[in-house]
Amino acid sequence: MAGPRTTLILSLPFMIVGFLLSRAPYMMASVAPTSPWADGPMKLVTTPQFLTKKTDIFTSGATHMALLHNSILRGYNSIFLQAPLVLDQDKADFVGYSLAWYRFVKSHHDDEEANLFTKVEELLEDKTVFDESHKEHESFLAGLAEFEKYLSGLSSPVDFSGEELVRIMGTFQADFENHFHSEISTIAKLADHPNTPKEGTPEQIAASATFKAWGKSTVTKAGVTDVVPLFLLNLDRTVEDGTWANWPPMPAPIKWGLINIAGSFHSRWWKFASCDAAGQPRELWAFQAAELKAQKEAATKT
Repeated sequence: MAGPRTTLILSLPFMIVGFLLSRAPYMMASVAPTSPWADGPMKLVTTPQFLTKKTDIFTSGATHMALLHNSILRGYNSIFLQAPLVLDQDKADFVGYSLAWYRFVKSHHDDEEANLFTKVEELLEDKTVFDESHKEHESFLAGLAEFEKYLSGLSSPVDFSGEELVRIMGTFQADFENHFHSEISTIAKLADHPNTPKEGTPEQIAASATFKAWGKSTVTKAGVTDVVPLFLLNLDRTVEDGTWANWPPMPAPIKWGLINIAGSFHSRWWKFASCDAAGQPRELWAFQAAELKAQKEAATKT
């Protein structure tokens, strides 16, 4: 018969899993949006594949990039819209959510510059294809750095000012939005580049595998317990007639684990995300919290 110590050791993994699952995003209540939602103020990107029905490597690559960009854009919009409404008790969580978004954008930018752009340039034997994208990156980096500096420099989360964060975001919003749309067009147009490998050739197959590998690694390398849940919880699986309901392609148990197990480590941050654990758009938390506060204050006056 097992002693108390053995029983405790054997039970510990189940206790840990149970604790994590109690904090998982799938446990959070989800209400359909009625207030302004995360499809603005920055406009979302329509995927080239949905528009053209083409499936060549660059149309597919641009489409997958558009889906990733839309997660980032919803993240931006969810921060911009909620920042002025965040209550004091939620400020620490909102700062954590916002800094996770920053890490997502910064890692995405760095990985493009260091890996993706270089691989495409080598494939096409053309160092000029991303000249405009390089310039566009430079246009918003200073504002993005100010965003991170402000949030990281707070002496206390209570000192957070939503109005100040929105002001900072406004300094780079136009350039940021322009780039996150323009880059999709740049990549899609590479289908017509004279050095683009023909469909079905060994070069095309190898290039496709390379791009898919980059797509799988670019988010996970940024942070499994912060960036990955933020990415997945800002993916709207209803868009474009549900075409991307199962994107990114991965076994369902793995996706569930990345959202709910990895996501449980910073569980309180994700109430600010634009979508629930099932990828359905949901009411932004700060609007709900502000309304609940107003109702309580009105009730105390009656």
